[in-house]
Amino acid sequence: MTDIAAQRMARLREKMRETGTGLVALGPGSHMQWLAGFYPHPDERPALLLVGPNKAGFLMPALNAEASKLSTSLPMFAWADADGPDAALARALAEIFPKRSGRIVLDETMRADFALLVIDALPGLARAFTDDTVGTLRASKDDAEYRKLKASALLDDRAMQAARAALKPGMTETDIADVVKEFFAANGARVQFAIIGASENGAHPHHSTGGRVLKRGDAVVMDIGGRLDGYPSDMTRMAIIGEAPEGYAEVHAVVEKAVQAALAKAKPGVKAKEVDKAARDVITAAGYGDYFVHRTGHGLGIDVHESPYITATSETVLAEGMVFSIEPGIYLPGRFGIRLEDIVILRKDGPEILSGLPREAFVAAG
Repeated sequence: MTDIAAQRMARLREKMRETGTGLVALGPGSHMQWLAGFYPHPDERPALLLVGPNKAGFLMPALNAEASKLSTSLPMFAWADADGPDAALARALAEIFPKRSGRIVLDETMRADFALLVIDALPGLARAFTDDTVGTLRASKDDAEYRKLKASALLDDRAMQAARAALKPGMTETDIADVVKEFFAANGARVQFAIIGASENGAHPHHSTGGRVLKRGDAVVMDIGGRLDGYPSDMTRMAIIGEAPEGYAEVHAVVEKAVQAALAKAKPGVKAKEVDKAARDVITAAGYGDYFVHRTGHGLGIDVHESPYITATSETVLAEGMVFSIEPGIYLPGRFGIRLEDIVILRKDGPEILSGLPREAFVAAG
């Protein structure tokens, strides 16, 4: 195992002791990636990383076992298609989880048939998802993760500037999204998403970028993100083509004030719901409460959306090192939407914004 993987495994075992967990079972995906540094090709063949109090190993399809050994020194309990996984899983559990005591933690993102395989092999044990083990560990980023997230955010700044430079009447939303995709590809990254929503389309928070032709007077939501060196970016900025639609300046100012309120509230020891409330109160007081239709933020790490979630009901206590978005918005049906989004890492005295790009609306020539 790499030093980072060994450190993360030790931290996980500490969490397992704290929570009375006897076994953690992870499927191919971001949890396994975070803990082991890789995951095998994900398909219908059961593949699991099993972590017990003292030992760990992989239930692994035989056709993936040799390649996987290049990425980890953990033992492989391999199974062939002709035999099925049951006997290999029994061997793995006898080695890794011999006492069969304590709860089992299941990766909430893995296939249901993988989870049922574990449950059926361990009847009667209490079960939980990863919230208070792998999930909570992933929420606070180490220095290596911060550096990757920062680099990804700064590349996102440049992609946004490329998109801005391309904005002009006659272009379509898709044309601008293509500029973003091509920029990421040319700079060693790949696009995660490029939501470009002009005026009435921007009033849909998750608009599907399409053939809408941009014209003078449009307010354009530009929500873009790429993936660089395994870590994503996510940022939303606004653009105006020529001149802003009626009422735009007032709404933009309210959303900016909401961002600032959330940033001021976000500190270690504060509950996530208090950050959401800080942003929401500003928008509600301005008379737009019914038009702020989503949470204030989400965590960002290996996944674009992960813990912590900045919602009106989240009891999560924010901690130093957590990375999450601040992205309030106001969406006026048939007119326009405004969302301003930054990714922050929480420091001991408050949030550090990863982007270097100001939140003021960009005005393109019309």
